[in-house]
Amino acid sequence: MEFRHPWVLLLLLFLPLVGWLMKRRQTSPLSFSLTSAFPNAVPSFRILLYEGLLFWRLGVLALFIVALARPQSVAAEREFQTKGVDIIISMDISGSMLAEDFKPENRMLVAKQEAIRFIQSRQNDRIGLVVFAKKAFTQCPLTLDYDVLTRLTQDVQIGMIADGTAIGMGLATAVNRLRDSDAKSKVIILITDGSNNSGNIDPITAAELAKTFNMKVYAICIGRGGLVPFPVNDPLFGKRYVQADVEIDELTLKRIADITGGLFFRARDPQSLTQIYDRINELEKTEVKVKEYRTYEELFALFLLPALLALLFEVLLSKTYLLKVP
Repeated sequence: MEFRHPWVLLLLLFLPLVGWLMKRRQTSPLSFSLTSAFPNAVPSFRILLYEGLLFWRLGVLALFIVALARPQSVAAEREFQTKGVDIIISMDISGSMLAEDFKPENRMLVAKQEAIRFIQSRQNDRIGLVVFAKKAFTQCPLTLDYDVLTRLTQDVQIGMIADGTAIGMGLATAVNRLRDSDAKSKVIILITDGSNNSGNIDPITAAELAKTFNMKVYAICIGRGGLVPFPVNDPLFGKRYVQADVEIDELTLKRIADITGGLFFRARDPQSLTQIYDRINELEKTEVKVKEYRTYEELFALFLLPALLALLFEVLLSKTYLLKVP
């Protein structure tokens, strides 16, 4: 509830003064016998009722003041108009993502964790997931159901696709998923730790295709590069580590970002990958316009009618039962 004229409620502050003035006017000019000689005397009900009229009248006046302030019940409706961003995360799931230079986790696990954190930080945006190794396929199409997308991201495992690194195919599949989008911004987040060695689409060709459809690519190169600890399952000694040299093609990733008007990032540890996603989150803001409609229901009658009835009752009481006070 709110008041249309809240300043009227300031009149309530003057009620004590009004009560004092009414008390002075209520003083009778006639002399009555003193009752001090009878300390145990109990005033009659009529006397008590007569003396209580002052508070009754102040209560009536307070109800009139509240009614005059026009109390209202307000119902608000909001209409959201969003111009969201359509985002495809294209993730490398080749065998090199098992490298454990992101200790205590490998690259794959960290990449999934940060992708999920990014997904859960968005609102009103459609997000999808493409995975690639030797080939590429869509793990989840564009959706607003972030719970489903999170589960499908958690389900991604190395070995789902034959090993290889088809960056061009991963990018082209993401473009195919976004090409019919009418979003104000179309974004591809490309995550890889290697160089293109599979697929029949060149990464630069795929980048030109993305540019044609006005798509921006944020290319993230994940991993330290050089010799990194790589797990090997030895049939005799079980899991052991070897130092493997994973080739990373930064130049191609930078060209992809430049062609599409995106940015290139290098994530050498989990913290830097977190910061990269935060940066992308800031760059790709969703435009949300809110229109609010308010409807008002007048509630003054809830105070005015009791005030009128109380006033009528006081007048009838004064002209009948309290016309003569003993």
